[in-house]
Amino acid sequence: MEKEVFVFGHRNPDTDSICSSIVMEDFEKKMGNQNAKAVRIGNINKETRYVLDYLKIKDIPYIEDVEDNQEVILVDHNEATQCVSNIENAKILKVIDHHTMNFKAPYQLYYRTEPVGCTATVLYKLYQENNIKMERNIAILCLSCIISDTLLLKSPTTTEHDKKVLEELAKIAEIDVNKYGLEMLKAGTDLGDFSAKELINIDAKVFEKEGTKFEIAQVNTVSIEDVLKREEELKAVIHKTIEEKGLSLFVLAITDIFNSNSEIIALGEKAGVIKLAFGKELVKDRAFLEGVTSRKKQLLPDIDKNI
Repeated sequence: MEKEVFVFGHRNPDTDSICSSIVMEDFEKKMGNQNAKAVRIGNINKETRYVLDYLKIKDIPYIEDVEDNQEVILVDHNEATQCVSNIENAKILKVIDHHTMNFKAPYQLYYRTEPVGCTATVLYKLYQENNIKMERNIAILCLSCIISDTLLLKSPTTTEHDKKVLEELAKIAEIDVNKYGLEMLKAGTDLGDFSAKELINIDAKVFEKEGTKFEIAQVNTVSIEDVLKREEELKAVIHKTIEEKGLSLFVLAITDIFNSNSEIIALGEKAGVIKLAFGKELVKDRAFLEGVTSRKKQLLPDIDKNI
């Protein structure tokens, strides 16, 4: 039996990361790679669980690391800090992504990234380019990714490509995107049973610039005030995370998905970067950022530029 080719997204996976892995497995198998196997390297969040339950998909296997020369396909990420800790031991066959490229490999591979709001938008194009018919369940997985990453097309990361692809996917899926999307997003804002540590790790990514490590975490909610009731508990866990990971900055963005604003908590020796990045003074480690909903397009670029 030939060895499986693992397909996976980033740590602390979101809906795009998990569902794109499943879609990529389907695409690979339809292209003749029967060894493709979707796996995950983190826990499934409630929003993604809503999607999987809707499609009656139980789960995909969890892996902690990879064996030497394990063949892998990466989706929705390309940074080593967001991957399995020993990714350098793997043989990366392909990368399908929509983020800024921070990737180096000492060998040739297939690399596809596009300036769109979601990895699934790129995956839809791959199906079209290769004349592969997309089944209804795969279309629902893809449109779920786009809804999640673009906040139902309200995020500034949304492109005309995402809008067009979502429209085409809705036809295949025969689904009311707005009704389904609102229910899906609401499912992801149920934070009541999360510990503070779990909450800051729902959707968190570590970045590194010239030896400086920083982390940006994001929590979607319908009530920023409700999340801030746990502020002191959250700060204590963030301080501990900074110490354990050797971070210079940790930013937690609490994002109101309906009003398209974020309240951030910023801690660490580089917390002053928030004023440089956004022109906002931190007041008791917090700042309100009107109209800010995207880590990729609004938070990361300005923080990275000024850190």
